[in-house]
Amino acid sequence: MYIIAFVSLTHFSLCNTSMEAPNQNQSIDEFSQFPPLHLQFFEPPPNPSPTPTPAPVLTQHPPDLSSYTNHLLSVSVPRRRRRGRSQHPRSSITTTSFITFPNFSANIVNGSNANVNPNSNLRTTPDLGGEDIIVINRDATTEALTALSAGFPADSLTDEEIDFGVCRVVGGFEQVNYILVRNHIIAKWRDNVSRWVHKEMFVDAVPQHCHYILDTAYNYLNTYGYINFGVAPEIKEKIPAEPSNNRLRILIIGAGLAGLAAARQLLRLGFRVTVLEGRKRAGGRVYTKKMEAGEGNRASASADLGGSVLTGTLGNPLGILAKQLGCLLYKVGDKCPLFGLDGKPVDKEMDDKVEANFNRLLDKASRLRQLMGDAAVDISLGSALETFWDVLDNVNAETINFYNWHLANLEYANASLLSKLSLAFWDQDDPYDMGGDHCFLAGGNGKLVQALAENVPILYERTVHTIRYNGDGVQVVAGSQVYDGDMALCTVPLGVLKNCSIKFIPELPQRKIDSIRRLGYGLLNKVAMLFPHVFWGTDFDTFGHLNDDSSRRGEFFLFYSYASVAGGPLLIALVAGEAAYKFENMPPQDAVAKVLKILKDIYEPQGITVPDPIQTVCTRWGSDPFTLGSYSNVAVGASGDDYDIMAESVGDGRLFFAGEATTRRYPATMHGAFLSGLREAANMAHHANARASRMKVGRSLSKNAHGCASLLADWFREPDLEFGSFSVIFSQKNDDPNSQAIVRVTFNEPRKKSHEGSKSDQQHSNKLLFQQLQSHFSQQQQLHVYTLLTRQQVLDLREVRGGDEMRLDYLCEKLGVKLIGRKGLGPTADTVIASIKAERGSRKSSSTSSASRLGISKLRTNTLKPKFVRKAKIVHNGNRPVQSPNKSLLPHNKSITPPNSNVTNGKVLEEHKITNQTPSTSSSGLPQ
Repeated sequence: MYIIAFVSLTHFSLCNTSMEAPNQNQSIDEFSQFPPLHLQFFEPPPNPSPTPTPAPVLTQHPPDLSSYTNHLLSVSVPRRRRRGRSQHPRSSITTTSFITFPNFSANIVNGSNANVNPNSNLRTTPDLGGEDIIVINRDATTEALTALSAGFPADSLTDEEIDFGVCRVVGGFEQVNYILVRNHIIAKWRDNVSRWVHKEMFVDAVPQHCHYILDTAYNYLNTYGYINFGVAPEIKEKIPAEPSNNRLRILIIGAGLAGLAAARQLLRLGFRVTVLEGRKRAGGRVYTKKMEAGEGNRASASADLGGSVLTGTLGNPLGILAKQLGCLLYKVGDKCPLFGLDGKPVDKEMDDKVEANFNRLLDKASRLRQLMGDAAVDISLGSALETFWDVLDNVNAETINFYNWHLANLEYANASLLSKLSLAFWDQDDPYDMGGDHCFLAGGNGKLVQALAENVPILYERTVHTIRYNGDGVQVVAGSQVYDGDMALCTVPLGVLKNCSIKFIPELPQRKIDSIRRLGYGLLNKVAMLFPHVFWGTDFDTFGHLNDDSSRRGEFFLFYSYASVAGGPLLIALVAGEAAYKFENMPPQDAVAKVLKILKDIYEPQGITVPDPIQTVCTRWGSDPFTLGSYSNVAVGASGDDYDIMAESVGDGRLFFAGEATTRRYPATMHGAFLSGLREAANMAHHANARASRMKVGRSLSKNAHGCASLLADWFREPDLEFGSFSVIFSQKNDDPNSQAIVRVTFNEPRKKSHEGSKSDQQHSNKLLFQQLQSHFSQQQQLHVYTLLTRQQVLDLREVRGGDEMRLDYLCEKLGVKLIGRKGLGPTADTVIASIKAERGSRKSSSTSSASRLGISKLRTNTLKPKFVRKAKIVHNGNRPVQSPNKSLLPHNKSITPPNSNVTNGKVLEEHKITNQTPSTSSSGLPQ
């Protein structure tokens, strides 16, 4: 949620345009220079709260290995600039953390020699039981800082890593070794981001007994795009000429940074990819326009009319792309002078005083939300600031203009009116801010777009209006054309989703619809002006202008000088807040006239003539049908959790979402959009592999069909639960909703009395099938068919009203399950049966059904946090992580699974979406 200029285009132009080609001859030396040890290891909380939280306490292995004495390091947490000028620290936001490194007992080993590196600085559990902690021949502190800049906590695993199963057990010596190896791989690649890093490069540095950790760390980093990404020649060579998996086709809606990042990564992973873009160009909200003069004037410049500022270069993936292209990054200077209504420079003393008072206002608002706790969710930042307005000293008409400028700058940073920003969570992404300078890319960010779009199959002028998805695949409709695929990635801006410009069939889950509604999506506009020469000076990159009308406080309040990076005398004026919406209807000639009047008031009293611009461009992002706004923010009633919900896939791993509004760590930023594309490419590959594994399992029959059938026959004499023609055996005797159960459906069994009502829906689609099966076995012959479900799915199935016909429909249509014979369940069921047998042991079967007990133990899944539900359970098995039985993949035939089949009380159970998903080898055949 930082200052990032996204704008749309309606231009008032005098000449034609063209895109400038990347300059391969420029280079930068400063990028990827990581800070010294003065910076802290800071792991931000996963769910920022309006209530106070203690400072994080991290641990480090001390340099003195013989004494293991505690070591204390005091450092400051860097915070981002939210405004057009440098931000002074504020006590309520900027904190000082004390990083302590407690003792532990462990052996230290090295992969190549016995020398101990005293700079190994990562946390482990207090008691490691004498296990080995490896030391790689490199400064581990620097490597940890490098990983930190890439978004990894210094001493723990991310949820993404846990879901990937990087460690068999979370915590302990194995996790420490994994972190050391992970950091080493990242640092090795960052040393030279233009080369491809192979796993074999680290074999000698990692001890033999930890090579399985090397395999896991490398595969994870490579799959999720933390290494080996970008546009360097050596990396582009890794994209295969032909897809290695011809059966899987991926459709990507939108050719912005998210879509392009995902497309390149998926192409490298061997998928068939097609990108559908509604515009005539790639880049989306990142757009560099070549402005140039007519004949007789050589002035020209590249104007970033969309995303413009790289907010922090430490770890920023777009900075890495710039380095690969040899593009110059220009640091945006901190100096930002203000000019008053009369065009004169403002009084410096008053400027400093008002800025200090404004920061105190934000301090008070921060303390207010801490005192209010959860109630702050329903309060706006604007109302909180107004609450403390009266306590300010010496407020007069002149100082109010200063305050209005700071308020406009805050609205610019968040692309929102302050009255709509959440007091509780408006700055929830601050802890994840990337360190380093804020920079312009010389020649414009269009160079990045051009490089990313190279050789990517993009179909332009394909405006998508319908997306159909189910368990078999997706259909994307653009105009009269229909595109079939196995999976789709939707990267359209939040404004397009809010406007319901795309129809989803079936409708998106309610939790995602609610998040789309709750999150804010604001507006920022620009006026870009190419002049014959630079008249405004080059000793500062930004300057501000005060306004005496609070409703127009954001109108041309800030100017950016691009003369140093655009290739010509380019000046851009910003329009934020309420003024940005009014600007949408302002004629371009009037807008330019107003800007020129401001500039003349500033410079003509100094004896400087302000020439007429050669070319001007005004933007209209709010009117652009492909964006309908600029970038996201946390509105009143929303929180960072809504970004996570926006990122959730639907349709049992068929439809995915990416873009700046799907990342809680880096929303409203270009790098956030890019990283979300890499994230979803990895997630799509994971789901594709899971389906392929399930299909493989489906082809193998039970290895012990006779023995398992005998056990099942015995157990189903007294099942754990019965309802209608359904009988259930649970794999565990506890109430874990994720534990698996074997479900048997008996046909032509004498009908049991039901207390739930036997009247069924006469129009039900599966009733005829059910009756035909019953009739087929009419000679008192019973047919038993089976499937595997989770305990929670069983309990939900029991609650379905309308008799067995409705339950059968719920299994087939809602859960996407096909009832099959015992042998068809394959080795997966063998594992579950073996687990049940081991648990029951020699215990005699109870003569009393446990159904009554289960009737009162139904779990409420809405008490489970989705992040924990999504995590795969890891069990210990030698030196390799394996999936626990409840992550098994079941063989099924073709079925249709609406997205709601994976939602129970609004919570997504992804473990079981895989369990009951139908494998598919077809990319078409979807119902209309």
